[in-house]
Amino acid sequence: MKKITNSFKMALPSKSINESFSRVVCAAFVSLADPTVEEISDIKTAVSEAVTNCIVHAYEEKNGIIYISADLFDDNTVRIKIRDKGVGIPDIPKALTPLFTTAGDDRSGLGFTVMESFTDKLTVKSVPEKGTTVTLVKKLHRK
Repeated sequence: MKKITNSFKMALPSKSINESFSRVVCAAFVSLADPTVEEISDIKTAVSEAVTNCIVHAYEEKNGIIYISADLFDDNTVRIKIRDKGVGIPDIPKALTPLFTTAGDDRSGLGFTVMESFTDKLTVKSVPEKGTTVTLVKKLHRK
């Protein structure tokens, strides 16, 4: 059974300026496990996409709170959860379909696809009008 060796939690306003901050915080946390540069880059990209989804979709450009937590396990796996209390996703399989977006022509609809490609496991749980939790899991390989 995996054991948590370190963890953190934070909450921040759903402002676009906090997207890069959350990405850097998660990268700094993961760096404690001595990952490769590529692994740090993968995590930064996946976190960036998840946080951007909260800002653009969950709160629809309104103010809200984004909750981020991360756990590092003794087998060098990291689990990062990004949660909101926004509008939720009524049809998760449809939302996970590449190129599907509810935000119009200025969005590509590739956020979940990118998250999935840069992690080992992506889980999305959502309840309409209650919010969404995106869980990113990645096995890190020491340098």
